[in-house]
Amino acid sequence: MIKHRGFPSRLPSSDFQFTIRRPNKAGATPLKARERYADRRHADRLADQAFLEALIEHFGEEPFERGNLDAGRLGWLLGREVMPVGEFDPADYEALLQVNLAKAMVNFPQIFEEE
Repeated sequence: MIKHRGFPSRLPSSDFQFTIRRPNKAGATPLKARERYADRRHADRLADQAFLEALIEHFGEEPFERGNLDAGRLGWLLGREVMPVGEFDPADYEALLQVNLAKAMVNFPQIFEEE
């Protein structure tokens, strides 16, 4: 499992984790898209925004390995702002993903307004 050096481990001043420390002995937690409902807590939406912003700053539009990125946090963006690349095994730490910037600009415009 690749560890993304320099990637934030969590949302500052919160318990929202962005990375994991070590691989699961039973295998990688499978990635699955999670439904984002309109009534989600404000803190959850901020965590999604901060995670996506970190992905964009760290990887841009280039494909990247899942590695030590948290499966739960990726699940909130998977299939929308983060897309699988090529042969995709949701239970593989080496699965390739890519940020869909066009979708990110529509769903999280605040990230791009700050620049």
